[in-house]
Order: sequence, then structure tokens, then C-alpha cells
Amino acid sequence: MASKQTITINGRQYDALSGLPVDTPAVVDMTSVRPKSGTESVGIHSTLQKSKTLNRQVVKKQMLVKKPAPLAPQGRKHMDIARSSTITRFAPHPTVIEPVSEADIIGPVSHPMVQKAHQSVATKQQVQQPTKPSQVVKNEAINKALNTPAKAQSKQPLKRRFPRIFSVSSASLAVLLLAGYLTYLNMPTISIRVAAVQSGIDASYPDYRPNGYRLDGPIAYNDGKVSMRFASNAGPQSFIINEQRSSLNSSAVLEDYIEPKAGKEYGTHTQSGLTIYTYKNSAAWVNGGILYTIEGDAPLSNDQVLRIATSL
Repeated sequence: MASKQTITINGRQYDALSGLPVDTPAVVDMTSVRPKSGTESVGIHSTLQKSKTLNRQVVKKQMLVKKPAPLAPQGRKHMDIARSSTITRFAPHPTVIEPVSEADIIGPVSHPMVQKAHQSVATKQQVQQPTKPSQVVKNEAINKALNTPAKAQSKQPLKRRFPRIFSVSSASLAVLLLAGYLTYLNMPTISIRVAAVQSGIDASYPDYRPNGYRLDGPIAYNDGKVSMRFASNAGPQSFIINEQRSSLNSSAVLEDYIEPKAGKEYGTHTQSGLTIYTYKNSAAWVNGGILYTIEGDAPLSNDQVLRIATSL
């Protein structure tokens, strides 16, 4: 060391106080220097200062530095990979592209279910032909009739007449049969109405007939009297119902008609307000000015006789 104010290190002198090399100017202590008037902070900031920011248009952009690719291991080249001989970077020269014919191009094909649906719709349209208006049908029929020869026209009505005549005759026959059957069923009622008008009395037909008996022959009538005969289906037995105008009452019928024929062998029955006298399969009673009698050899019971009487 040369003195206390400098220090020598490696052949170079340094200030002992500041540590700076002796050949560099010493740093002035700003705390000991008092600024002159006008150099205070107020004076410094009173004037405009230039901007100290960087101008990006002038400063160059920083370029990214790519890292170098890692070196391939020794004994192996970079991208040393087994490749197929058929893989090439470029196509062999020259390359010929064959044109595609229109026959090789396959167009869009519809689904089988869609084809089936279209076929069914087409079939329905063929079956369901539109109906012609009535005026068109009429005009076609007229034109066809005018264009048809006279012989053909004369034959056509003949073919249609026979079925029509047959149908009309069948319907008429059915009506006649039905009318005949109804007339047969109502013949007794019709006959008794005619007899009542001709005889002049209110004659009636019995609603009850014993089983096995039928009306035999027409209803007989004369002035004030009507007679109807019922015969047995299984034998010659029969009974006759007589209706005649009379002014007798029940007591007079007993005295003048029953007692002379039956004596004391008779029965008296009261049915539906009527007094009916029965004797030997026969009966007599009076109602509304008409004397009713039942006579014959038919083996009728008292119950059957009473039912006939109440049904008249």
C-alpha cells in the first residue's frame, strides 16, 4: 500500500474511502451540495419534458429462437423408419386417369318398402276409376242407342221383358196366395158378418172351439136366425150353434124351452152375468134379445159348453 488514502490491489490503486479506482473521477456527495436557485423540484417540473417511453415502431420485434432439434442417437439416422415400397411422395409420371362412363354411375335407389308403397298406390288408382257424371252416362247411352242398328234394338227389349214379366207375375202370385191365406183364416168372421146383415140380428162367431172340431160348411141364415155347424175331425159327431131373435128372459127360457126337452134333468150355471142351462151335452141361454142354443150328438162336457157360451 502506498498511503492511507489509496490501496493497491493487483497493481491497481483504489480509493480507500470510496473503493473506486483512482483513475476514475470521484463521486460527488450530493447531500453536501446545495442546489442553486431555480434548480429545485418546483423549477424542474415547471417545464415540459420529452417522453422517455419506447417507440414500438422503431424498436425491432424480438424474434423467437427455435430450439435445435435433438440429435439422433449414434448409429441411427433421423427418420430412419421402415416404409412400404408402394408409398411414394409423388405419383409415377405420367399418370393416366380413365374416364368414368355413365353406365358405371349408380344413381340413388329407393328403399324396397317405398317401392312397395308406390306400387300399391298405383294399383288402387287403376282399380278406383273416377265415376262419370250422370249427364255423361246418359249422353253415352243415347249415342250408343242411336248408333245401334234397328235389329239389335229390337232384340234387346225382348231379353229384358221376360225377366220383368216373370218378376211381376211372381209378385202377383205371392200377393194372391197371401190374400187367399188371410181370407181363409178370416172366412168365418166374414161369413158371420154377412149372415148377420142378411138375417137382421147381431150374430157372432165363437172365439172358443173345442179341439178336434171345425166349421163344417157355410153359415146358414134366414130372417131373424143364424146357424153354424161344427163337425169332428175324427168321427161323425157334430154340434150346431143357433142364434135367433127372441123376447124371452131366463125364466121363460127355462119354462118354455128347457123343461119341455129335459124335464128336471138340467143344470143351471151363472157365467159372466149370464144364466146358462145345460142338459144332455146341450145348452140354452138368452142375451141381448137373442136366444142361443147348442144342440147335437158331440160329447161336450159342461166346461166346454160354458166356454163356448161365454165366447159368443
